[in-house]
Amino acid sequence: MRRILFVTSVLVVVGLSATARGDDWPQWQGPDRTAVAKERGLLKEWPKNGPSLAWKANGIGEGMGGVAISKGRIYATGDSDGSAWLYALNESDGEQAWKGKIGRSGKYGNVFRPSGPRATPTVDGDRIYILSQHGDLVCFTTDGKEVWRTDYVKDLGGINPVWGFSESPLVDGDKLVCTPGTEDGTLMALDKTTGKMVWKCKVPEGPTGNRGFLGTSGAAYVSVIAIDFEGVRQYVQLTATTLIGVAASDGKLLWRYDRASNTHRINCSTPVYHDGVVFAASSYDAGGGAVKLIKNDKGTITAEEAYFSRNLKNHHGGMVLVDEFLYGCFDPGILTCIEFKTGKVMWQERQPGKGSIMYADGRLYCRNEGAQGTIYLVDADPKNYTERGRFDQPDRSMEQAWAHPVVANGKLYIRDQDVLLCYDIKAK
Repeated sequence: MRRILFVTSVLVVVGLSATARGDDWPQWQGPDRTAVAKERGLLKEWPKNGPSLAWKANGIGEGMGGVAISKGRIYATGDSDGSAWLYALNESDGEQAWKGKIGRSGKYGNVFRPSGPRATPTVDGDRIYILSQHGDLVCFTTDGKEVWRTDYVKDLGGINPVWGFSESPLVDGDKLVCTPGTEDGTLMALDKTTGKMVWKCKVPEGPTGNRGFLGTSGAAYVSVIAIDFEGVRQYVQLTATTLIGVAASDGKLLWRYDRASNTHRINCSTPVYHDGVVFAASSYDAGGGAVKLIKNDKGTITAEEAYFSRNLKNHHGGMVLVDEFLYGCFDPGILTCIEFKTGKVMWQERQPGKGSIMYADGRLYCRNEGAQGTIYLVDADPKNYTERGRFDQPDRSMEQAWAHPVVANGKLYIRDQDVLLCYDIKAK
């Protein structure tokens, strides 16, 4: 029987764990921000043309953000009619229940990128938190009423990275943790009920420094995780220039690791934590590296490099940890399995190509970002690559397929700009 690592040291918000159903997907990368779905009883192989389509929803606007699923509702974001919106859909049929205005629409920065929000909504009890590409951070109730809002730039002094704010805010207890990227507060904790600042953490520039047109923001495009190590709760984030650990209690910078950040300040993938080890990766001129956290007799925490490889470059498709092995697509588009604690490469396969990844019930769900948006079902097996099905996404837009796949309550969700596809993957 396969033992699944749920990375229990990455603790989720009390509100999320207490109110979301066991197989819901209430935030970025799922209940624990590990890209692991907890449910069982899913199809072990797909038919030739893929699983059956349960329903299709149109009209959620332009955007690259993923979906959150909680208590019978699906939450997604998109630009339409001159604004950025949060959409609430019925999980049963994809029909729109309500929509709430987040703020400004349109592109931010590079003209080759589509418009629309990049973040995934975060559901915490009867509240939803969402960030727009321009820095509009808004709290809604689950029935669509606005509770509070703040602006990363105007209110918090944030600096927008060149491709727009992209993180999915983290709710941890009574705090909302986010990365406005200000000069004196790269990372911040806000009161989740009011949006007021609790603390901020300044992170000095790393050796990559400021690379001109790529911006001066301390924020990259990564979402924070929360971990507990040796009795100390901390937030781990890959900023524009470095990987950091910050004390949850007061925002004190505990440790940093610069090597996982590229010199272009384009860091996108969420770090992975397990058993005292943090792994982070970026593309371009960087790679992937792991640090072992160490607490000395004075209580100081340091990060010591365990391994680093320029062959472990993950652009923005993410990585997932299963049974002590890490799976991810490493540039130039090779699905790779490595031993987490050593970095040893177990196997590599070019077939799925560059794209995103998640895990559910013994299988990896890989989505190619290219023209066909092909979705692959692959064994999570460190011994070899075994494919159990694939299908090309219908209704493809002209944009890259960057929204990550989501599995929740027996369904597979694929978002492509204005379209959300729902597939039935429950075993009969």
